[in-house]
Amino acid sequence: MRSVSRGLAALGVLLVAGGFYLTADVYDVVPGVFTLDRALSHSATPILPSVTPTASPSRTVTAVPIPSVAGSVAAPLLTVAETAPIPTKAGLAAALARALADAGLGSSVGLTVRDAHTGAHLLDVSAQVPRTPASTVKLLTATAIVTTLDPALTFSTRVVLGATAGQVTDVILVAGGDTLLSPGKGNPLAVAGRAGLVDLADQTSQTLKAQGITSVRLRIDERYASGPRFAPGWLRADISQGLTGPVAMLGLSTLQPRPGTSAFTDPALSTAQDFRTALAARGVTVAPAIGWEASPKGARELGVVRSAPLSDVLALALATSDNALTESLARQAATKAGRPTSFTAVAAWVKEKVAAKGVHIEGVTLIDSSGLSGGALITARALGDVLALAAGGKDPALQQIVAQLPVAGLSGTLADRFLSGSAHSAAGVVRAKTGTLTGASALAGTVVDRDGRLLVFAILADRIPAGVGTLTARAALDRFVATLASCGCG
Repeated sequence: MRSVSRGLAALGVLLVAGGFYLTADVYDVVPGVFTLDRALSHSATPILPSVTPTASPSRTVTAVPIPSVAGSVAAPLLTVAETAPIPTKAGLAAALARALADAGLGSSVGLTVRDAHTGAHLLDVSAQVPRTPASTVKLLTATAIVTTLDPALTFSTRVVLGATAGQVTDVILVAGGDTLLSPGKGNPLAVAGRAGLVDLADQTSQTLKAQGITSVRLRIDERYASGPRFAPGWLRADISQGLTGPVAMLGLSTLQPRPGTSAFTDPALSTAQDFRTALAARGVTVAPAIGWEASPKGARELGVVRSAPLSDVLALALATSDNALTESLARQAATKAGRPTSFTAVAAWVKEKVAAKGVHIEGVTLIDSSGLSGGALITARALGDVLALAAGGKDPALQQIVAQLPVAGLSGTLADRFLSGSAHSAAGVVRAKTGTLTGASALAGTVVDRDGRLLVFAILADRIPAGVGTLTARAALDRFVATLASCGCG
């Protein structure tokens, strides 16, 4: 009976997740996705800083949501029985001993396994020892974001009327937090490219012509949530190799970082240049030079386009482990909270926010909000705390975090994992956030075990021998989680 239930559950994942998978494929997220974590090299030169759950009245089932095409909560991944046996510590320890001893994990492993429904600690191995988390930092950051900003929030990109000098009027492109603008028309079904510059140019040109204005100068207002573009701990190679781009509040979806392509760009200026071209194509004479100008208070709006909801944008950031996008969202949330916008200040705010939710932060050190900077430390316990809060079903905003994690073998940074060998048995029943730096690899998320019990796990290995390599370490992590999934350890 258990194998039939697991088979139906996996089929449900394939059917429901298909829409998300197709959307991700359009943006080259899957298959064969590259994680935007980097290989850490201490000799490199740093750059200069410039769901609501559903439950029966008897509380016997919990629905585990999966992202829809847009990344928001749609249908349950699978229904897990709250009355299913809870694994025992002895049972888990015996079942996982061999997987934990895998040479691919190296000599320093931290682990926590929790029951998602009760939050009970089932197995902890050095869970309070701080370790290199890499991009699993984003789980803490996502928690801070969704508990500060409305998941339905959209980010507006506006054009307003500026001053007039002689026969030339200034029009000001106002940044509002959307770095996923389409250079063409917007796509209402997309996350990246929901809002389009062509649509904004259509509105602006029509309004200008209605006022008899045919000649303008284009200006940019980047005051919203402004801050440094690059973290002090990011390396030049991170940018030149496309592992991250600059943090901005205005940018194009077509300029998102891609591995192997330099991301040394000015997102706002590139966006303004494309907007200038679109205006000119609509009969508006635009001066060649683009400048920066604060928009006047109460300035007349000439046009506006809006991004996908925050929940969808955050889903994309988590699925692709997009460092700059995560930092941008964190900075906007910190701004909403009245905090400074430097990388260290935002990271400190993230730590404070998760601590306020009850996350055990002893030993936690955050350098940035994405995990790309070296020197960050997180315990398996802290990651387990975050995931237990998110998977417990008591806070719909936090539950979004679990809903937005990549699904093993299907989406995001797990699209090309859990596809072969013993790990394949866990494809579709694991959702997790990845983390990778040289010598360190991590995986943290949820899994349904053989008995149908939803479990939370976090495993960090940060002393992986140089001769082992990232792929071997990832495979060892995948085998560990697959062992956990196959465990009927109640």
